[in-house]
Amino acid sequence: MTNAFDAQQSIVDTVREAIEAHVPDSQASVSGAGGHFSISVTSPVFDGKSRLECQRLVYEAITHLMTGETAPVHAIDRLETEVPQRTG
Repeated sequence: MTNAFDAQQSIVDTVREAIEAHVPDSQASVSGAGGHFSISVTSPVFDGKSRLECQRLVYEAITHLMTGETAPVHAIDRLETEVPQRTG
């Protein structure tokens, strides 16, 4: 039997994995519970794009998790996107 914590952790992992699979060279951090999540994504693909364009890329990755009556994701309370800092 899976407890609520394991099920919630699975949703967090599923959201993170979906974003990292859809947004090239990305690293995503996802937290939340009760269907509400905070997401932070870093990717070089965001360079030169507007905030809206970056956020659309992330939403495209998780639309399937936000669709339907039993969707595990109900709201994104915070969505941050950023370009990795260049070194050297």
